[in-house]
Amino acid sequence: MIKVSVFSEEEAWSKRLKNTDIFFKKICKAFPKKYQFSNKKVSLSLLLSNNKNIKKLNRNFRNKNKSTDILSFPFNKKIKLSKNMYLGDIIISYNYLNKPKSQDLELFKQKTIKIFIHGFLHLLGFNHIKNKDYFKMLREENFIYKHVKSKIN
Repeated sequence: MIKVSVFSEEEAWSKRLKNTDIFFKKICKAFPKKYQFSNKKVSLSLLLSNNKNIKKLNRNFRNKNKSTDILSFPFNKKIKLSKNMYLGDIIISYNYLNKPKSQDLELFKQKTIKIFIHGFLHLLGFNHIKNKDYFKMLREENFIYKHVKSKIN
């Protein structure tokens, strides 16, 4: 079971997603079995942020002085699934996902689900530094996304 602790420092999120806790809980419940970690207590934190604050974090922790769509900070480099495990932190920028501003709610939700899955995989050790790793991660993202879409729509 995955427990997501959702925090928000950008009020615009609540205008698009009425109950962020339930939204992200549904996503995790819809993950394929291999990512549900049954009989384990797996947790992570999610900060719903904006470009200004994510830029500060990106500069402080990655030496990149620019905003980005998502940051993931795994708690451990090597994943050893134990009975109780904290995966790490994910930060998502509202401004990145809300482009174009004219997009409908459904597209916004799809983009949010996809980027959350991306960050989740980073917490599990996936990356996209090399091409082969990029394609491996992309396959997993698509696999999880299709599974989630089939269950929550």
